[in-house]
Amino acid sequence: MPDMPPNPHHDALLRLDLADAAATEAFGASLAPVLAHPAATGLVIWLSGDLGAGKTTTTRGLLRALGHTGSVKSPTYTLLEPYVVSRMSVYHFDFYRFNAPDEFLEAGLEEYFADGGICLVEWADKALPYVPQPDIDIHLSVAGTGRLAQIQALTERGRTCLSARQT
Repeated sequence: MPDMPPNPHHDALLRLDLADAAATEAFGASLAPVLAHPAATGLVIWLSGDLGAGKTTTTRGLLRALGHTGSVKSPTYTLLEPYVVSRMSVYHFDFYRFNAPDEFLEAGLEEYFADGGICLVEWADKALPYVPQPDIDIHLSVAGTGRLAQIQALTERGRTCLSARQT
């Protein structure tokens, strides 16, 4: 089979080994410039991975790096935790408890994706096809005693914003 030319619209995954919870939180903090980028208005980021993989820990690091000083908890029971940090609205969703995708519409959550805020979404697959597709996909997995983060920009806006990420 001949080699296929690279697809400029499908970026390679960035893979990061995260030794522990502190490294996972630091990874989240490294994403703060992504949200602070002028193109980030309306950005949708999916956070996927098994229970305990570090999705909320990543979000905590991100929000703290943006200046949030309060608690950051998983929205597993509330579906949504809203934050206003650095003059931006950040919405942290968790659809783990959905029994059917229609619960997304029944809860009226589509309005949050239309107001220009930044949406961080855990368990997005449980709200398909209603939850908007991501600009950036972050997959976290358990790797030994640490975690593995895989990040991929899936839109031009995602690529532009992700280029601002601190290493």
